[in-house]
Amino acid sequence: MLPAIPSFPMTTRRKFIQHATALATAAAVTPSFLLRPKYKLGLQLYTLREPMAKDLRGTLKKIAALGYEEVETYGFNYGGNKYYWGLEPKVAKQLLNDSNLTTSTGHYDLNKFMNTPVEDLNRYVDQCIEGAHALKQEYITWPWLDPESRTIEKFKILSEKLNLIGETIKKANLQLAYHNHDFEFIDQQGQIGYNIILQETDPSLVKMQMDLYWVMHSSPLKPHDWFKKRPGRFVMWHIKDMDKVNRNLHTEVGNGTIDFKTIFADDSLAGLQHIFVEQGNNLMADPFQSVANSAAYVKKELLK
Repeated sequence: MLPAIPSFPMTTRRKFIQHATALATAAAVTPSFLLRPKYKLGLQLYTLREPMAKDLRGTLKKIAALGYEEVETYGFNYGGNKYYWGLEPKVAKQLLNDSNLTTSTGHYDLNKFMNTPVEDLNRYVDQCIEGAHALKQEYITWPWLDPESRTIEKFKILSEKLNLIGETIKKANLQLAYHNHDFEFIDQQGQIGYNIILQETDPSLVKMQMDLYWVMHSSPLKPHDWFKKRPGRFVMWHIKDMDKVNRNLHTEVGNGTIDFKTIFADDSLAGLQHIFVEQGNNLMADPFQSVANSAAYVKKELLK
């Protein structure tokens, strides 16, 4: 015979029901601003490089009005009268504050020092650290390789440099990341540059900023396969879509061929921390409309 199911006093059951009802009611009336997505909606500012050149402050204000919360900077020529958009770091930070925008990372021109003496690279890295600290960024991202630096041997040299500067950056309580394009996936007698970087850099010193467009465009593996190979290393993603007619063109997120919902299902496996919408070409006549359309799709379909 089965043991009798214990009964509870009526007052205990009544309290339980009241407590459960209160929790359900609280959940139903919780303000939407408390049910925040786990990622800020970010924008790589290169997308709006032309409007920024004409009206920097106004462009940043419009970006925030469209629902973007953080941005990724690009270009940094510290001491060369360019800084961030021609502004010193502390002034640039104040401008972002005024626009209610934060920045967690930037694309820095580290690639310009690929074939120069290491002393020049180290000096620039120190300046990047100073700028990133002023903007309260978390990451300094290596964004590009010039054509002459894309051989397998050069990728090995790149990996050495990434480890070297990654250690310096980590000592400054920041993190180095590497951003891919298509050339990292070109087969060179059975080897590809992306594998060289992943295999020959220290995961604690060098994280990856995956450009999902270029992975879908040129990689022999899908994002899921890369995430499985190196779990937790792909801390940032660039979210830009592929045009349905010409795959070499970008388009607004949600308007192309990339299934971002499937990719976002792997965010924990990847180690994702930050996302940045980007559209480097094929913008609408009003580029702000392109940025607005991408923001609307990401918020509705990917960050819900």
